[in-house]
Formats: sequence, structure tokens, C-alpha cells
Amino acid sequence: MIVLFSDFGLTGPYTGQVKARLLQEAPDVQIIDLFADAPSQNPKAASYLLAAYANEFPEGTIFLCVVDPGVGGDRLPLIVKASNKWFVGPGNGLFEGVLRAGSESAEVWEVTWRPKILSNSFHGRDLFAPVAGMLHCGNEPPGVPRPLDWNRYNGWPDPLLEIIYIDNYGNAMTGISGYSAKKKFDIKVNNCSVGYANTFSDVSIGQPFWYVNSNGLVEIAVNQGSAAELFSLVVGSSINIGKNRES
Repeated sequence: MIVLFSDFGLTGPYTGQVKARLLQEAPDVQIIDLFADAPSQNPKAASYLLAAYANEFPEGTIFLCVVDPGVGGDRLPLIVKASNKWFVGPGNGLFEGVLRAGSESAEVWEVTWRPKILSNSFHGRDLFAPVAGMLHCGNEPPGVPRPLDWNRYNGWPDPLLEIIYIDNYGNAMTGISGYSAKKKFDIKVNNCSVGYANTFSDVSIGQPFWYVNSNGLVEIAVNQGSAAELFSLVVGSSINIGKNRES
């Protein structure tokens, strides 16, 4: 399958155009729409989100990823193979998270293939979609292998103490892995302390809490309410880990 991860938005022609180009290259491909509303023009936040959600897909999956504010500039197009999954998209840090997660066996290529017509502003359709189709068809990566430490973003923190995505319910995902979170700690958000709960029904209606969501990220939520509205959160809002409530 080819999984689409982009910030194109839920309206407009862009996702449809990318799918059409994929089907020209690989008519039999199964296309999965994962995110069309990834953090807009924010490869850093999108990197943490992609790493968490890619984890749920089987080996061999191809991810076509476009969060590309520098399209047409000097950032380089990449193919990454990490955790036995393929990722195609811009070399702007978008794949830093998956490289960290699968670094022991990861491989990186700079894409050197170019189509006959390449627009300056839509590499998702003109460049990345054909390359993803080539990989689906079993072709070798159309590029030059690069060292694993090439074009990396090692200065990005882990965990990232920021909001990286807000869903339709107003739940605010963070760049903190739930697998390493200490549940007895509060999260500090806009001068308020938010405690841990296992799930929504464990707190009263209207009460904020944090929990580990189904994809392993720490998420701030409100039972039958919107954490984004309650705390005035947007993608990029800072959070902090508070002190142990029991101390």
C-alpha cells in the first residue's frame, strides 16, 4: 500500500491530483489516506506525528509524505527506508523521527530522478508520487545512497514538549512518547496543571486530563469538551512536565 501523509488540507484538489499521479504509475496500488491535515508547513511537528503513526503499519508500506514549505528551494528530495518501511518526501527534517526509531537498519537516498515536467510548487504530484509508484512496482530507489548521518536534525529534542496535532474533537497531541511517560506527573499547559487519567470516562464531564492515546502519544483532552479551546492551544504551543503530585 501507499500511505498519504500531507498538510494539503481536507478541501481542494491537491490530494486528488497526487492520487491520480500515483495511479498512472501504479494502477493496482492501494492508497490509504492517513493525514491530509498534518501540521501545516511544520516539518518538525509533523516528524514526531509521522513516527508515531507509521509504527502501526506493516513492513513494506510506502509512505508518500508532503509537508514541504521549502518546495522548489534548496531542500533535497529523499527516500528513507526505516523499520523496513519506505518514506518518500522532502529532506527538511520530516523523516527525522522515523530515522531515530529505525536507525539500526535505516537507509537514505537522495532522489536524483526528475520527470520531464516538474513544477516549482507541486513536487508532491510531480516528483514524490512517481517515485513512490516506482517503489511500489519493485524498482530500485531512483537516487544516490547517502550516509545515515547525512542531512539529519539531531538538535530536535526527544521528547518534544509541544503540541504537534489537534484533532477534530480538540484533543491535543504532544511530542511525548507515552511509553516513556511517568504517569504520576502532571503536565503544565498555559499555567494550569493537568493530571493523568487512563481514559475519558475516568474523569468527570468537562474535566481536563492527559492520557496515552491509541498511537502511543501523550495527549491532552477534556471529557466531552475541547482541550484546544479550554487552554487556547495551537500546533507549536509549549507544554512542560510538572512535579510529582505525590511529592
